[in-house]
Amino acid sequence: MSNYKTVFFTLGILQIVLGIFMLVPVIIQFIYNELDSSFFGASIVTVIFGTLFFLSNLDHNKKLNLQQAFLLTSLSWLSIAIFGSLPFIFSNIEFSFTNAFFESMSGITTTGSTIIPNLENMPKSILLWRALLQWLGGIGIIVMAITLMPIMNVGGMQLFKISNNDSSEKILPKSKEIALRLIYIYSFLTILCAFSYKILGMNFFDSVTHSMTTIATGGFSNYNESIGFFNNFYIEISAMIFIILGSLPFIAYIKFLSGNKSIFISDIQIKTFLKIIFISIIILSLYLIINDSSQINLRSIFFNVISILTGTGYVNAQFDSWGSFPIILFLGLMFIGGCAGSTTCGIKIFRIQILYSFISNQIKKIIYPKGIFVLKYNQNAVDNKFIASIISFIYMYLIIFFIISALLSLSGLDFITSISGAATSISNVGPGLGSIIGPNGNFSSLPDISKWILSMGMILGRLELFAILVLFLPSFWKN
Repeated sequence: MSNYKTVFFTLGILQIVLGIFMLVPVIIQFIYNELDSSFFGASIVTVIFGTLFFLSNLDHNKKLNLQQAFLLTSLSWLSIAIFGSLPFIFSNIEFSFTNAFFESMSGITTTGSTIIPNLENMPKSILLWRALLQWLGGIGIIVMAITLMPIMNVGGMQLFKISNNDSSEKILPKSKEIALRLIYIYSFLTILCAFSYKILGMNFFDSVTHSMTTIATGGFSNYNESIGFFNNFYIEISAMIFIILGSLPFIAYIKFLSGNKSIFISDIQIKTFLKIIFISIIILSLYLIINDSSQINLRSIFFNVISILTGTGYVNAQFDSWGSFPIILFLGLMFIGGCAGSTTCGIKIFRIQILYSFISNQIKKIIYPKGIFVLKYNQNAVDNKFIASIISFIYMYLIIFFIISALLSLSGLDFITSISGAATSISNVGPGLGSIIGPNGNFSSLPDISKWILSMGMILGRLELFAILVLFLPSFWKN
């Protein structure tokens, strides 16, 4: 166990930080006269455990090896989900451990699925904690994706080894400096989003909580009707803008601030991401015009396409009533996701791009057997190892999707609930499809076993599969 002192030392710091954040809802409890000991008690327990981990591992080695990096990645998210569930368990509302853990895992992974059927009746402190979990999960995955996962050779930020001549390490030599820049940018966007919501009609509390879940592309709302509750066109416009900003690679913001002013119009991933949005909107609009013109509502089409593609999960309409084709389209968008190095999840745009280029090259080789075709991304050659990792990821993504779907079906759920539940968990989207977990439903009525299966899917999707799956290989621990 001494070999893993660095892991537990870091976990201790994370738990202490989490415990400190638990004190923020305490302020809200005083303001709104919600006096109970739930958050204070949860904070004490979390800080005590964190301090014990911290003090007992002070003699740690400051460097992480590969095994420790993988273990830290998985344990950090799992431990935060466990301790993040304590305020729910300690509250006056009757949360079972399963429901509390599900809500916490959904929050920290920025999934946005909820087991709470009556959000309007929830204490403000609980609503704030849900938003804080998503906000912390959003910045957590960005920092981890850009600073830690490339070292582990997993995750979407492998892209920066080949996408540009100037890697993230060349832009900012130290990981700590990169992390600080990311936190500043993320916090600035959150504040800007909150300000826009406030001036457009939300009250102060709603503007703060929704800004956190918007930038994190998490989708937790304070109302059962989600953003649709406000029925405000301008709020929805603002939400779409900031959802897109949260879905762009955050390394692009760093490059922009470092002098590359054309990054947002020259980056191939960003351009493809925007193209997918507009193509999906056009296709869906044409379908509704041809098949049911009464359902055509560009405001709802724009909003829900952007929300589902980015994995945010806000809704402003019952899109499951639009017909079978929109459901299939949204299911496909769930899988795609946003850009690498953003708060979004899913397969990611760049993997789709590279897979498409790879297939195109294979077809060209059939047509021109003697031709030499080099796969390039952003003008840079992509090596075979990276292509293999892309194909392996997509293969495992689909395999795990089918496994989760099968397990959910075995737990007693119907076909559409099982399929969409698996998709929404592994893609960290939030709402599923159908009458139970659809845009106006929730996950409260699902069996406990289904909630645990979905929670497993959430963390697998959030950490991009291999960061967790590798831990179950005996050969990994022998190296």
